[in-house]
Amino acid sequence: MSTKQDLLNAAAREYKAFHEALQGLNEEHMTEVWLGTWSVRDIVAHISGWHREMTPALERLARGERPVPPGVSYDDVDAWNDTFATARRHDAAADVLLDLDKTHETFMHAAASVPDDRFVEGKTAWKIVDGNSAHHYKEHGDQIRAWRSDKGI
Repeated sequence: MSTKQDLLNAAAREYKAFHEALQGLNEEHMTEVWLGTWSVRDIVAHISGWHREMTPALERLARGERPVPPGVSYDDVDAWNDTFATARRHDAAADVLLDLDKTHETFMHAAASVPDDRFVEGKTAWKIVDGNSAHHYKEHGDQIRAWRSDKGI
């Protein structure tokens, strides 16, 4: 199996596990602030935001272009995270979850369109896909599972 396929499979597995971590949470649970200033809804919204932001980067890579347009910087990750979470702060949790499914699907489709030879561990395509899928889902899924365990939810 190729590095690309391994990465896409890991993303699918961790996405399923992330969804399982969300299973059974109601609106009150989803909007309770517990991770600094964030709730589960905020976590989900920021993941969707990164999907939305990185999908065009993958599409550019698939065309053989640079992933980031001139003048755009992702150096201040915290600012981007806040922007994505804040944008959905007043939306119903169900809408944010639906958006997660849509953005995940679009992101994964874009990742699949990048040529296999662009997926070298530690290189751009690999970093974008891993950092915004499997790694991201696992990181936040683990946090949510720990929070649920602490709260008895």
